[in-house]
Amino acid sequence: MKTVAIVGASANPTRPSHLVMKYLLAKGYRVIPVNPGLAGKDLLGQPVHANLTDIPGRIDMVDIFRNSAAAAAITEEALRLDPRPRAIWMQLGVRNDEAAARAEDAGVRVVMNRCPKIEYGRLSHEIAWTGVNSRTISSKRPKLQKGFQHLGLRAGPHKHA
Repeated sequence: MKTVAIVGASANPTRPSHLVMKYLLAKGYRVIPVNPGLAGKDLLGQPVHANLTDIPGRIDMVDIFRNSAAAAAITEEALRLDPRPRAIWMQLGVRNDEAAARAEDAGVRVVMNRCPKIEYGRLSHEIAWTGVNSRTISSKRPKLQKGFQHLGLRAGPHKHA
């Protein structure tokens, strides 16, 4: 999955959605912020869209930074896209079993109550640098890229057209 739409993206640099967006961009993902209050502006160099249907091209994953009740309408909007996203990701504290069942019935993978930044860090072993047990063992060494270390799952930041 290379293109991620973050629904509920924030311009506030202390908000989790902003931090996740910045992290995923640094890892080479194409990240599209969705926030009706910021539509038409840029966030971290990316144009902000009012909703998912305004985004041109394919979205591989929809990352929901809204509450559990709002996840139902966002999931329904995502399922109306053509083509549909391959996954719907509900952030930490966000869980909507009915929306998840509808998405899974439509062939879309669902992750709930997890953060892609944390999972990426765990799978790439970067999270171990902060003393967190990643539950994985590796002899992989970090690489210095753009002034800070990466243990990415991919070869490095990729440029997208």
